[in-house]
Amino acid sequence: MSDAKIRFSDGSAYDRMMGHWSRLVGEQFLDWLALKPGLTCIDVGCGNGAFTELLVERCGPRRVDGVDPSAGQVAFARGRHKAGVAEFHEGDAMALPFSAQSFDAALMALVIFYLDKPEKGVAEMARVTRSDGVVATYAWDFAGGGSPTAMFQAEFRAFGIDILRPPSTEASRLDSLRALWQSAGLDAVETRVITVERTFVDFEDYWAITTAGETVAPPLAQMPRADADRLKERLRAKFPPDQGGRVTASARANAVKGRVRK
Repeated sequence: MSDAKIRFSDGSAYDRMMGHWSRLVGEQFLDWLALKPGLTCIDVGCGNGAFTELLVERCGPRRVDGVDPSAGQVAFARGRHKAGVAEFHEGDAMALPFSAQSFDAALMALVIFYLDKPEKGVAEMARVTRSDGVVATYAWDFAGGGSPTAMFQAEFRAFGIDILRPPSTEASRLDSLRALWQSAGLDAVETRVITVERTFVDFEDYWAITTAGETVAPPLAQMPRADADRLKERLRAKFPPDQGGRVTASARANAVKGRVRK
């Protein structure tokens, strides 16, 4: 496997593909957290702000600070935000640019498996959260084949294509998330599985949106045209359309929450 890392820099392409998936699972995640309005929150690894916007819409926080290492994603997040509640910063999830006990809640959406040291990211979230504050995340179940691109990944492997995977795939497991939260000294740790479905106009719509993503586009571009066409037809067979021609894909995320000790 290549030593290269997955980078997300195109906020618009990310929003069309993963941002939509993030919103679907994020809605259930936030319902589960049941945060009170008026809190101060940090969105760690905010990307293009898709989850930040959902947080603002559904939970009514007083302030949200989003942090992400990608300048392009941060710029996109700033441009989309209109409510005046959130501010966005370039920064590292494993070295958050905030003092201790700065927030009522620290949240992370679809990020923990990208951290070289997930335990350090969790420790940082706990550090910047006030006593009895919430620390929580959800992550695609990469280890269990639950990500929205899992079918593509399986097909790439079948064609002998070397694909990029998150450096900490095992961190996406439910038991791994629980262990990370407990090791960080968090109390009242709970976990849950969130399954979501997304319907596309037809298979071509699914293909166009998914192959525009920054995890699928590079390996697909490596393939000879004939192999890429074969891969597409193999996937098409796995998505039988309904009477209206629509196709439905599913994905599964694991979630964990806990509280900073009083």
